[in-house]
Formats: sequence, structure tokens, C-alpha cells
Amino acid sequence: MRAVDGVSLRIAAGETVAVVGESGCGKSSLAKAVLGVQPAAEGAIVLGGEPVRKELAARTAVERERAQIVFQDPYSALDPRLTVHELVAEPLRIRRAYTRAAVTRLLADVGLDEGQAERLPGQLSGGQRQRVGIARALALRPRLLVLDEPVSALDVSIQAQVLELLDGLQREHGLGYLFISHDLGVVRSIADRVVVMQHGRVVEEAPTARIFRDPQHPFTRQLLAAVPRLDGPRRGAHPLAVS
Repeated sequence: MRAVDGVSLRIAAGETVAVVGESGCGKSSLAKAVLGVQPAAEGAIVLGGEPVRKELAARTAVERERAQIVFQDPYSALDPRLTVHELVAEPLRIRRAYTRAAVTRLLADVGLDEGQAERLPGQLSGGQRQRVGIARALALRPRLLVLDEPVSALDVSIQAQVLELLDGLQREHGLGYLFISHDLGVVRSIADRVVVMQHGRVVEEAPTARIFRDPQHPFTRQLLAAVPRLDGPRRGAHPLAVS
């Protein structure tokens, strides 16, 4: 079985492309191929206008920096033995670019202050942990962030805060987002375009508003019909936000 078969997509700077579909459709395999963790058997990957090697181990340091990931589960993604400062500093130290001021700036960018820098992950909330994961991912100034279900493990009110943060960071840094999700409500609020996958193939791709207004493929209509409520604001408004 081909986990990902003939998939081709383009993500522009400042654009969020969401990939949706049922479990096992190839969403995570696609993300792993982009990152080189699960090398693609065929095809090419181009990041920042430059081709990169398919295997992560074969990529140069510069190639690795171009794409970073924010994991689904903030509770298992961070080393529990390291402080927040050490976690964010780690990629900078590896690239010999560490300064305390750089870590402080990264933490400030994601809404964390100096008082939280010396805490361990176990002393943080889920939303704070995810902010640390985002700061780590941004440390090497990537062009693309792969966001693998980045808010699915968080409470609804915290989801809204993290989505607002991601939106602001994208606007500030011109990041491209590959947003993997099963939550169509979240997808509608954050994505510019939606790619629908089934059995490893893309069955439909369109701007977000068109996908929700006029889905063309039977599987897309099936996905939308399975969601209890899809009304509410579109990208940028974050229907999950609470006052």
C-alpha cells in the first residue's frame, strides 16, 4: 500500500495549507516526508526555492533549518528534565548561535516571560508547553512550519489562544504553515486552502471558503456532513475564541 501516492502541493510564504482526511489517509506520512523523517520513494521536495534531500540524515544543517515541526502532544514533546530556557536554547546551541537574549526574544514572541524560563515542563500548563514547542520550532528561523494537530490536545479556550498566536507569528515572519488536522472547525478558522486526502491521494483542493461552501468530491461532502456545526467565522476570526 502507498501511504502517499502522487501528492503534489505548494505552500507560499505567509500561507496556511490544511491537509484533512480520515485517520490513515496519509496526512502524517505526508508531513514526515516533507521533514525527511519518512523519506519519499519518489518525487522532490523544495523548501525556500531550493531542493532538499529526501532523508533527514542526509540533509545539511541549512536544509534542516528550513522546515520545523510543532507536535500534537505538548505533554510528551518536551524533555521533562530541561528547563524552558534550555529547551528553547538547545537548537541554537547546536547551530552555535546561542545567546541568552535570543532565547528571551523567542519566549517573548510566544507570550512567555523570564519568570517561566527556569521552570520545567511539568510546571507548565498544556498551552504554555505548546508555546515552548513553537518557540523551539522558530529558533532556527524556518521558512515552513509543519503543524501536526497542534491544538487537538488542548482545552477549547486554550486552542483559541494558540491559534491566535500562530496567526500573529505567521503575519510577523511570513511563515508557511502545513496544517495537519481532523478538526474542520479549526481548519476553517485558520487555513487559506484545504487539501482533502483519501487513501493516500488528494481528492480535492480549493480555497477554504469554497471547500466549505461548495465541496465537489463525494468524500469531501462526507467529511463535512459528519461535523455537527460548521457555521461561524472564517480564517482570522477564530470561532473558538472566548471572552
